[in-house]
Amino acid sequence: MTSAVLLRPRSGTALTERLARSAAATEGAGIKTADVPGWLAAETVACGTRVRRIPFAELDGWSFSPTGGNLRHRSGRFFSVEGLHVARPDIGTEWQQPIIVQPEVGILGILAKEFDGTLHFLMQAKVEPGNPNLVQLSPTVQATRSNYTKAHGGAAVKYLEYFLRPDPRMVITDVLQSEHGAWFYRKRNRNMIVEVEDDVPVDENFRWLTLGQLGRLLQHDNVVNMDARTVLASAPVMYPEHQALSSDVELHSWITGKRALHEVRARRIPLTEVAGWVRDEYTIHREDQRFFQVLAVAVEGANREVPSWSQPLFEPVAQGVVAFAYRAFAGVPHLLVHARVEGGFLDTMELAPTVQCVPANYLHLLASQRPPFLDVMLEAPQDRIRYAAIHSEEGGRFLNAESRYLVVATDESTTPAEPPPGYHWITPGQLGWLAGHSRYVNVQARTLLAVLTSRAVDIGQGCS
Repeated sequence: MTSAVLLRPRSGTALTERLARSAAATEGAGIKTADVPGWLAAETVACGTRVRRIPFAELDGWSFSPTGGNLRHRSGRFFSVEGLHVARPDIGTEWQQPIIVQPEVGILGILAKEFDGTLHFLMQAKVEPGNPNLVQLSPTVQATRSNYTKAHGGAAVKYLEYFLRPDPRMVITDVLQSEHGAWFYRKRNRNMIVEVEDDVPVDENFRWLTLGQLGRLLQHDNVVNMDARTVLASAPVMYPEHQALSSDVELHSWITGKRALHEVRARRIPLTEVAGWVRDEYTIHREDQRFFQVLAVAVEGANREVPSWSQPLFEPVAQGVVAFAYRAFAGVPHLLVHARVEGGFLDTMELAPTVQCVPANYLHLLASQRPPFLDVMLEAPQDRIRYAAIHSEEGGRFLNAESRYLVVATDESTTPAEPPPGYHWITPGQLGWLAGHSRYVNVQARTLLAVLTSRAVDIGQGCS
């Protein structure tokens, strides 16, 4: 006799409705939204963390390899700074640069729990040496494999046990996502939200917040860190869309076609062989001082698993601009995505915002040679800007890497319904659907998706 088999729904609306209720709740059962910035500021003062630039020779445990010059930790863990050669035969260009190589998969995990019928998320006030303000809201767990296996010899990562072997029935989202393809070589992190029903002891550096509270906080500069933003972007939030300019099948085919079209040959090379870059006592930088530099810092007094350490960081030359153009077609909001190729991507290209660049890198070029739509975003009238905030990138690897994130209402004269090659109009729901899968939506686009997911901005009314 065949035993009874219990089948479960492939998907359902109950979870998305719960997430929607959480997004609508701008106050929760714990700390008030308005008190969070003050709490983070107090944590910054209390931790007493100091970050100072040091010469490479003062790095503790890090050194340049005598053969090839790659910058590595003596343990062989964490990450290394190596060289990358990228060739694009399809467009006849190539370049070389330093790149961060970190093959291990880290965990970015947020605990969720219902209070008074509303989902809350356990967020951490975490020190990162590259953050402009040191302490920002991070996921419950934000750790590389080297961290949580204690390669640094420090304390255990709090709440890690909830994410190493979660009950599948309690998983809200679980997806491998890429990080910055311009600075990381094929880096991935496991983005997770796991719900708990039992009581969770809350450490003093943690607070429960609703999705709506996080949306309000995303309206502030440098409050919610990059790792929290990418996890929130992966949440399966439902968007009220039933139609789009392209069907999901057509969209997926367009992405596949772009990946098949682009030819990207990326290979790691010794750091000493990177052409056009100079190493001095304090930095590794381009001869023309554009894009970014590699430097070293010493961190003291951090409230972390290890209180003091030194490490390399990447620092961009200036503030970036990351922006989505949006329009409503037949009343349905759409975002203009860019099929962006970066040397460190595993799958050649991922969907990026309409504009993603550091304008200072292109000042020497004619307007026609600058990134498409850059001037549209830089010159957008205030009444067209639906969202604007400054957010920093991952503070554990990047120093003062800030961008002004924008959502701008546009029209036919600036962003036509038939966009140029490499650009495509998609709905927020389609972007969210793709973000639930690996290597489709890049980390910058996921920040702006988190803004939409958490209702930090409402683009229900667009321009035509």
